[in-house]
Amino acid sequence: MLLLTRGRLDRVWPRHTFARCVVRTIHFVSLGCPKNRVDTERMLGVAGLEGYRIVPEAEGAEVVVVNTCGFIGPAKEESIDTILAMSALKEEGKLERLVVAGCLSQRYPDQLADELPEVDHFLGSGDMLRLGEVLAKKSAAPRMMVGNPAEQMLRASDPRLPSLARHFAYVKIAEGCNRKCAFCAIPSFRGKQRSRPIDDVVRECELLVSEGAVELNLISQDTIAYGRDLHDRSTDLAALVRAVAEVKGVRWVRVFYLYPETPKDELLELFAHHPRVLPYVDMPLQHASDRMLKIMKRGHGIDRQKRVVETLRTRIPNMVMRSAFIVGHPGETDEDFDELIDFVTWAQIDRVGVFQYSTEEGTSAGEMVDDVPAKTKRARAKKLLAAQRPISRRKTKALIGQTLDVLVEGASSESEFLLEGRWWGQAPEIDGKVVLTNGEAKVGEIRQCRITDAAEHDLVADLADADGALPARPPGSKKIKSSPVRLRTIAG
Repeated sequence: MLLLTRGRLDRVWPRHTFARCVVRTIHFVSLGCPKNRVDTERMLGVAGLEGYRIVPEAEGAEVVVVNTCGFIGPAKEESIDTILAMSALKEEGKLERLVVAGCLSQRYPDQLADELPEVDHFLGSGDMLRLGEVLAKKSAAPRMMVGNPAEQMLRASDPRLPSLARHFAYVKIAEGCNRKCAFCAIPSFRGKQRSRPIDDVVRECELLVSEGAVELNLISQDTIAYGRDLHDRSTDLAALVRAVAEVKGVRWVRVFYLYPETPKDELLELFAHHPRVLPYVDMPLQHASDRMLKIMKRGHGIDRQKRVVETLRTRIPNMVMRSAFIVGHPGETDEDFDELIDFVTWAQIDRVGVFQYSTEEGTSAGEMVDDVPAKTKRARAKKLLAAQRPISRRKTKALIGQTLDVLVEGASSESEFLLEGRWWGQAPEIDGKVVLTNGEAKVGEIRQCRITDAAEHDLVADLADADGALPARPPGSKKIKSSPVRLRTIAG
């Protein structure tokens, strides 16, 4: 869950003008993935244009907007719990209006309308800009504003207010998905794939960079399929990535959510050699048993999956790879899970996320008997993470002594006297941090740092000075104490 606790009205696109008299207050809660974050930032921009002041706490707001996630069971539960918590504030008289937006509204509009009478307005997953109607017309606005997702497309001209940081941003390059994975309901409420034109994406990137972004993270439901729906051979992911990487002022371009296909040569070359395209590959593989890949309707088997991984390793020097897997999908046997463990051990992926299957209505897997007990799902998730842990730890330990570019992000959560950031192999919010034990730097600077110690996810480094000089490590200096999961203390 992301609580949007700060926002400045002057950070919405420069061409928009705000109401001069700001008297109303609004609070946002954004749940789920970075794609939802982008939608929330557009609603933040709309609120600014309507003259609303964004406040850090729901108790101090006249209007609260909850942007929900409806992807899997736990996400839906979190969304409902958040809505109910905001509803309690309304019943206590601390809140005038409650707006629920996003995937949950799109997926269950009638059910939510019936069961949550305290919600004043519902916005669908593609109806974020209609928040303006809610804020401008107040009670006169329709309660239900859930449109056809296939008719929705974001544009660079939409207002947008960065929610937490200026130095990095997510850029949604397409909406929807054409795949038919058995476990996934996204196409049912996000619609078919709709790619944005390259020039429109580039325009948004230029605006983000003008606002201070040095890292642009390209996201969509099925990023590798970008442009295929446009039926233009000159518009594909490689062309888009190249265009974004040429935006003046951008330093890092990162690509998320690649379906397991072998990328085209042009894209591989960009990953491997372009100075601003990071050799960071985010590719959710989901499973590694032939039988389970077929049940999941992934469209390929383990042989192709292995070839893809081998190609990426061979063609992209120094690649950092992140993936995700589902355990406990209907039909998964102990033998299938053992094959998954064997694959993870073979693939030596840098970082792995693990999800326990949850039944989703409207999917082909949802029509199957969920024959894997919850206890077994939990045990398999724990075992898979345990198998990955030494791989991740070995990968980070291998960085000790190397000098890496680190994007400085601010004061460290370990100590107000330290800085922290991320090296290019760490994506925002999910891959850990680099704690900087000396020196001064500004947020948003990319500085050279020498790695001095490492835990499973996090690193410790010396910060080079402005001329690139690194401090000498005094003999006998202490190393950090670390846990298997996160750095706990910093010494010397």
